[in-house]
Amino acid sequence: MSTVIGKWAIALCLFLVSIDFTQAQMYEVYNPQLELIQKINNDHIFLLSESIRVSDKDQQIKLLNRNYEPFLELEGSSIYQYLSPWILVEKDGKLGAYHEYGEQIMKPQYDHIDTRYNELLGKKGNIFYHYDIGTKILKSLGSFQEAEIAKNGQIIARVPAGYQLPLSDNPQRIYQHLESSSNGAILSHETSGYGLINRHGDYILEPILDTLMHLEKEFFFGYNENQYMLIKATEDDAEIKYSSYHKIALENDVILEYIHGRLRRIMKNDGILLDIMGMADVNRIDADHYNVYFKNGKVGLLDSKGVWQVVPADSVTSILPGKEERYGALHGRFYGYVNRAGKWVIPNTFEGTGRFSEGLAAVKSAGAWGYIDKHGSMVITPQYDEADEFHNGLAIVKKGGKANLIDRNGKEVLSSFYQHIARSDDHYYITENEGMFGMIDPNGKEIISPTFQSVRREGYDRIIVQRNGRFGIINEAGEALLPVYYQDIIIDNSAQKILAEDLYKPIVTEEDEKGKKKKKRG
Repeated sequence: MSTVIGKWAIALCLFLVSIDFTQAQMYEVYNPQLELIQKINNDHIFLLSESIRVSDKDQQIKLLNRNYEPFLELEGSSIYQYLSPWILVEKDGKLGAYHEYGEQIMKPQYDHIDTRYNELLGKKGNIFYHYDIGTKILKSLGSFQEAEIAKNGQIIARVPAGYQLPLSDNPQRIYQHLESSSNGAILSHETSGYGLINRHGDYILEPILDTLMHLEKEFFFGYNENQYMLIKATEDDAEIKYSSYHKIALENDVILEYIHGRLRRIMKNDGILLDIMGMADVNRIDADHYNVYFKNGKVGLLDSKGVWQVVPADSVTSILPGKEERYGALHGRFYGYVNRAGKWVIPNTFEGTGRFSEGLAAVKSAGAWGYIDKHGSMVITPQYDEADEFHNGLAIVKKGGKANLIDRNGKEVLSSFYQHIARSDDHYYITENEGMFGMIDPNGKEIISPTFQSVRREGYDRIIVQRNGRFGIINEAGEALLPVYYQDIIIDNSAQKILAEDLYKPIVTEEDEKGKKKKKRG
């Protein structure tokens, strides 16, 4: 009996050894009309960009052509990072770099690689190497504690004595401190003061200023010997756009100039935004608007071009940016609307206001939000916890913590409320309920209720959906174009193809009684 059991055990072991349990990817390739045009077996494909296709089957990275055929094998086992035009690969814990066209720049021997559009900075231990796409030269820069590519393309390196600029004409020069600030200049601090250095390592503003700070983009704010300066730094020059011996201060993200101790000017990055007497205070409302307060009690709404959106007016506490010639305004504890002349056109009787859109504005009354028209008449009764602006005749509202869409007549578009609704950049609406997602078209038609793990539009009449970890494609009528079956779906727009990924079932290899091999699906 034991002999029989032993024979069966040996046979079973041999049978199991002959089974290949490894699952491999298979792709069905469709044209835009969703006609099957190709099948790809035993591969794993993904897109780095619209034109860069990659296979990493068996940890061998290959670039593919538009027909998904390999034309170049990259030295690496995985893609570490892609930032156009650089592909960083990883192999045995080390990094290498390729240009996206397939040229190898750095072999996978580096501990770290920084990228910029036209250059690379690689690190091996404490040794740093630099590659410039213009010269096509990879060279060692030397040993540093740290190094980085500055925003203007120079390299900033830190050594025990301070900082160096290895790509400059004087790479051994020591600086007290260097800071990558803008695309045009590096902010430098030496014992003599602060200055600005361009990409070539040359001073475009000598280090003589007492203070210097970066504002935004190419603009800086400096002070030296009682003179205040607004400076614009480009690659070749640092131009003083405005200077004054009167005090200029940066207060609450607003640049203000005081003359003889009194607020006189609101400044922009390169000069005067507003020059007017009698100002008492300035508050920034958003990136493009300011409330300007005057000593006589008037308040105005100024835009970032120095134009009065609402001229200074009496009996107003603050003014909000608006649309359609109506601006939400606060006086005392209640809100209403004023026109450009600062005259009340809708009395301040509301607890909150929104911007007008399509002739309606959300207002809060008795603790709830509703909508008024341009004359101030309530056209949608206050009943919501939140109310958004109208777009294409629809607005998102919330009641009891859940969301719906309403039309301009206040009719709720959806038969039930969802936990969340968000308007996308392409004017569709994404719905969410209990962690599942759905979609509504710009006209308020519900394409699919929130029953999928994910939804995303991929062009006209193509919506990729996911359920139970599987993907499919539906159209805007909610009809299935590809069943919710696939491991993934890749839209290759530049090749005008759709790849639907599936998995092979394991292939079982066994022998019959005569020793002949047979294969069958597991």
